[in-house]
Amino acid sequence: MSSWTVPAGHRTTRLDAFVRRCLPYLSQREARKAIAERAFWINDRPARKGDRVFGGDVLTLKGFPHLLRQSPLPERNLKVPVLYEDESILALDKPAGMATHGFSGREIHTLANFLVAMRPSLYSIGRSRWEPGLVHRLDKDTSGIVLAAKDQASFVDIRSQFRRRLIKKKYWALVWGRTRREGLVAYPLIHDPRDRRKMRPVLEDGGKENQPRSWKAVTRFRALGCSQGFSLLEVDMDTGVTHQIRVHFAAIGHPLVGDLLYGEGRPDRFGLGRHFLHAFYLGFRHPRSGRDTVIKSPLPKELREIVDRLGIRSEFGSQ
Repeated sequence: MSSWTVPAGHRTTRLDAFVRRCLPYLSQREARKAIAERAFWINDRPARKGDRVFGGDVLTLKGFPHLLRQSPLPERNLKVPVLYEDESILALDKPAGMATHGFSGREIHTLANFLVAMRPSLYSIGRSRWEPGLVHRLDKDTSGIVLAAKDQASFVDIRSQFRRRLIKKKYWALVWGRTRREGLVAYPLIHDPRDRRKMRPVLEDGGKENQPRSWKAVTRFRALGCSQGFSLLEVDMDTGVTHQIRVHFAAIGHPLVGDLLYGEGRPDRFGLGRHFLHAFYLGFRHPRSGRDTVIKSPLPKELREIVDRLGIRSEFGSQ
């Protein structure tokens, strides 16, 4: 049990703000989540959302020891293939079902937990101890290449390349329906006000003031083969907005196979338990040598079996 006393004469403060003052490594979302879970008490009564604290109040954390952790716990038993490593960078082949990182000590079995077990020095690299060295992320159920920097200069350099859209990212995706041979989707994306888990495409300019913030998003694709009502695509993006590929293909009537969030009620036809999306290619300028660097990842076994089952072999076999 841990306690903090609000300083005498302290201005009235929102509870979530004071929690973050006491535990500054928690995000606002994690602080509010902990309050909703009744992790905190004020003067021996359970704290509630919307509470405020005053000088002399005592805030107590009862249970929830993970909230006192300031960085991911190392997990040495996770199995994540290393695709490439040198003195500056580390490229990992993240499996589907594994989050890239969490936002508090409650999350385990993430790529971040694996990274700090493998390379403890990464704790000090990056923007946050919850994202040790990680320069980008993939959705939990997207497999493929994730890049980490091993020193702060390399982290800053690669992040700058992402911001300037100098990084080349390519994915393999299996979608419902027969697509065009090539195409481009450029709908901006916004957070869905009805479901905080989702993003939503802006299909037309409403022209209204006070519109929700939107993010530019451009997705290109090329069909590698079609069979039995499915298309295997090579996809690349100029941008990297949350859920971008998944939202864009759902918007044009070709949701990803296995995507239950954006699949518009379509069943998990192949029993994947994940969506069919794999980040197979990452091209960038090496932060130390300046050389053009390319990292590739093979299609996971469970996805390869579906491609073979559908008989889609035309161009894919030569990738």
